[in-house]
Amino acid sequence: MKAIMIMFDSLNLRMLPPYGCDWVHAPNFQRLANRCVTFDNCYVGSMPCMPARREIHTGRYNFLHRSWGAVEPFDDSMPELLKLHGTHTHLVSDHYHYWEEGGYNYHTRYSTWEISRGQEGDPWKGDLRAIEIPKTLNQGGTLWHRQDWVNRSYMQKDVDLSQAKTFAMGLEFMHTNAKEDNWFLHIETFDPHEPYYTTQRYKDLYPHEYHGLPYDWPGYHPVTEKSEEVMECRYNNAALVSTCDEHLGKVLDAMDELDLWKDTLLIVNTDHGFLLGEHDWWGKCAQPFYNEIAHIPFFIWDPRCGISGERRKSLVQTIDIPATILEYFGVNRPADMEGKPLADTVRDDTPVREAGLFGIHGGHVNVTDGKYVYMRAPANDKNDPLYEYTLIPTHMKHIFDVKELQDIQLEEPFRFTKGCRTMKIAGRSWVNAHLFGTLLFDLEKDPGQEHPISDPDVEAKMIQKMVNLMNENDSPADQFIRLGLKDMQ
Repeated sequence: MKAIMIMFDSLNLRMLPPYGCDWVHAPNFQRLANRCVTFDNCYVGSMPCMPARREIHTGRYNFLHRSWGAVEPFDDSMPELLKLHGTHTHLVSDHYHYWEEGGYNYHTRYSTWEISRGQEGDPWKGDLRAIEIPKTLNQGGTLWHRQDWVNRSYMQKDVDLSQAKTFAMGLEFMHTNAKEDNWFLHIETFDPHEPYYTTQRYKDLYPHEYHGLPYDWPGYHPVTEKSEEVMECRYNNAALVSTCDEHLGKVLDAMDELDLWKDTLLIVNTDHGFLLGEHDWWGKCAQPFYNEIAHIPFFIWDPRCGISGERRKSLVQTIDIPATILEYFGVNRPADMEGKPLADTVRDDTPVREAGLFGIHGGHVNVTDGKYVYMRAPANDKNDPLYEYTLIPTHMKHIFDVKELQDIQLEEPFRFTKGCRTMKIAGRSWVNAHLFGTLLFDLEKDPGQEHPISDPDVEAKMIQKMVNLMNENDSPADQFIRLGLKDMQ
């Protein structure tokens, strides 16, 4: 058995032809949809980058217990389980959060791994010379921004792009091992995450007049830019999506050439989407997780059933990916894995869940059943109580500050911590969810989520679904208190 997972970062469903986009040049995504099963109702679980990747390893929600961090000592890691059961697992990636302190032990779960440097402000090339950094909209003046421009100066040709190098490593693995058996290849690129840097060839796919400052790096804030500036940023995002599309096509070409379709599972996914001015916002993590962020593209080819060119309506999530891969290789799922294998869903749209949770630590706790999305805000403006439960206290770029660790408590084991007590540390959130309040949307009547509704009966049903899923996840008691649901735990 063989499997390939191609993972993009911040890939927007609404920018892809298989999901109705008619202006982004991405023929290979349409080619993929013609060959695979396309999921119309796939949602994120935990946000953003490393919380989503922990779910891909463990198949369980991350965001109720902790924020950004490493694989915990008690976690069951899908690639490591495959490795222990005789399947060679190989990661190729330019997702630089893997080699920061907050994500340092994910890549080591694989049998072998390779990386390509230089995305965003990755501290890659040490160039201390005076360099001219062009004035741009939104970004500038920080060492991080300077490092990004240093990195760009080393990526002036198509082949020098971090993504190009990552896919080249993945293709090398495919060609080397096409005739071998029992391997899982994980190809992961940071693109099309911001900044939307690519070469001119891809930008030329989107001719338009624009005379303002360069704009390829939106922040996480309300839209204040002019309409032409918003469109310039969207065109730059589209150019990077087209870059992704070209490299996806190279993998599809290799599967054709090497005759891998007959015995190789293919999954193409992303961790989350991104707001490009919708709802008058840029970014993610700073606002409610509207569908532009939470509703994501997802494709599967399963050679066992050989179904192609069809669509599935069942509600699925990121946590289902590791369960699907383990089942494909005949490896039993750990008892703590909440995700479900999707083989039957691919075959005939068999449902695997009634509802799903999603969110970010300390933000809204969200639940959807595919028809409604319910976003539960904290009950008070202090957003308390909020705690991190972890044995590896790390933030995105650095371990916890000494002051954060001076009042550590120990929590009794959760069901999934294998008898281990965890640190209980006061948490902090990236978003003030209380500011936005609790929101309820009817996706059938309002797919753009422009008009929140007030319906006590629907809200009560969605709250019950949320509470049931939180209990299944063995959510900390303080999350129920934070949300004003203490009596329903």
